[in-house]
Amino acid sequence: MKAFTINEINKIINGELIGHTTQMIVGPEQLEKAGSNHITFIGSRKYVKLWESSNACAAIIDERLKTEPGENRALIKVKNADLAMAQLLEVFDPGPPEIEEDIHPTAVIHKTAIIGKGSKIGAGCYVGKDVVLGDEVVLYPNVTILDETTIGNGTVVWSGTVIRERCEIGASCIFHTNVSIGADGFGYRPAENGKGLVKIPQIGNVVIGNGVEIGANSCVDRGKFSSTILGDGCKIDNLVQIAHNCILGRFCIMAGNSGLAGSVTLGDGVIIGGSASIKDHTTIHSGATVGAGSGVMNDVPPGKTVLGYPAADSRETLKQWVALRKLGRE
Repeated sequence: MKAFTINEINKIINGELIGHTTQMIVGPEQLEKAGSNHITFIGSRKYVKLWESSNACAAIIDERLKTEPGENRALIKVKNADLAMAQLLEVFDPGPPEIEEDIHPTAVIHKTAIIGKGSKIGAGCYVGKDVVLGDEVVLYPNVTILDETTIGNGTVVWSGTVIRERCEIGASCIFHTNVSIGADGFGYRPAENGKGLVKIPQIGNVVIGNGVEIGANSCVDRGKFSSTILGDGCKIDNLVQIAHNCILGRFCIMAGNSGLAGSVTLGDGVIIGGSASIKDHTTIHSGATVGAGSGVMNDVPPGKTVLGYPAADSRETLKQWVALRKLGRE
């Protein structure tokens, strides 16, 4: 078990140490659940009052907040408590599960596939015709990579994920459990004779940049033609839907249960809140934010924050909500 003194932890996060504790710290924990050998963190004013009743011996605290450490307890003041805690979590991280064999004997790998140096392929994986895996790629058990797909160096693919044919995946990506990359887009039209629906073939692919992380059970559909594209550094939460021919710029964030309909374009640094829905053929320009639960029906200008259903300028929406609340009191 890893254990550190308060001074050792302070050297890691480079904060201002106030007070002291003789306890050896074995890990981070929430304020309410912490024991006497845990460090916790206080990132906002609403958690300050919980410090007095917490059993934690130490806390990382935002430098703007005020409280006292107490007897045999310590505070480490930092500019950004979230980022400091992230540094500390890396130190205490026990690491991912190990794949002991480079290629498990139950994995099925087509003879034309190219496997890079140091790559590991777990039990029950399938790697198809003309697939190319870069160096240090990790496929956890029961991953499927279909024909002609390429995956860049250092990408990690967790169990249950399926990456369909002809997709292009960058380096240092992380795909969590049961991600679907390259499934058919949702394309149907009424038959001319009025009987049933005609499926529109989806013959494009998915292109994903470097450093992209996609959460569990999320889907990125292939293009009808051309490509569905996720730019470098995009971070996608669990249970997110990205439909055919969407284009995401660099470093976009999509929170859980949000979804893009077909041919949506996001600029760089766009943030989509949880459960937000974006209409097809809509453009959300760079730096814009869509509030949680919103429904975007029209293009959003750069840097704008929109909120509501249908989504509108967040300030105007909030004014409307206040006015409605006042009407309810009359």
